[in-house]
Amino acid sequence: MIKKKAKIFKIIMFIVAILLIIGIIIYLFPVMKDLSTHEGQLAFKARIEQSGILGFLILLGLQIAQIFLVILPGEPLEILAGMCYGAIGGAIFIFFSVALTTTIIFLLVRKFGRKFIEQSFDKEKIDKIEKSKIFQNPKNIEFILAICFAITGVPKDILIYVGGLLPIRPIRFILIATFCRFPSVISSTIAGQYFSEGNWKISLLIYGITFIVTILALIIIRIFDKNKITEKALKDLK
Repeated sequence: MIKKKAKIFKIIMFIVAILLIIGIIIYLFPVMKDLSTHEGQLAFKARIEQSGILGFLILLGLQIAQIFLVILPGEPLEILAGMCYGAIGGAIFIFFSVALTTTIIFLLVRKFGRKFIEQSFDKEKIDKIEKSKIFQNPKNIEFILAICFAITGVPKDILIYVGGLLPIRPIRFILIATFCRFPSVISSTIAGQYFSEGNWKISLLIYGITFIVTILALIIIRIFDKNKITEKALKDLK
């Protein structure tokens, strides 16, 4: 019964997400196609400002759908948030929407257990994380989760779902899952802001720097993590 309800819920969320994406494309396309010009940039910002609460709700709906559906990538929404609200405003929006969605999912998993997760991920993948000695160690779990959420490219969506099965307090998990994303979120919203101003090269440069920093961070972690705890945790997520 739980699986059936979860499946229906995800179908509804998928339909809503598709409709929202189509709506955003139709609504913003007339001004987005001219972003390379100064006039186009002014028109884009004016359109966003005119959207008011509607624009906020559309983006919020997309962000919630992205985490619930899993199949939708998160980076484009972070870039869009940066385009709409600037680097700082976009980051604040992302943190708010992620915290809200993470809280809902965490509580649902604590209430319904694995059955709620199995509609989104393979049982083998869930087993691998749930039975992992690394993720089930109360002493290391917060550090491991912080690293996983901070590193760009790590599959974070499954962690949000499986988080409800791990030995960690809800509030601490929600804070880690939200704010440890800072490097990825702020780089994407900064890139989005520059993109809205027509600076494509700077946007690409920011992503290049983020990639290099991520590689360096992984190298440093590998050097100081003598027990290879982080390396084992990342393998469990693959």
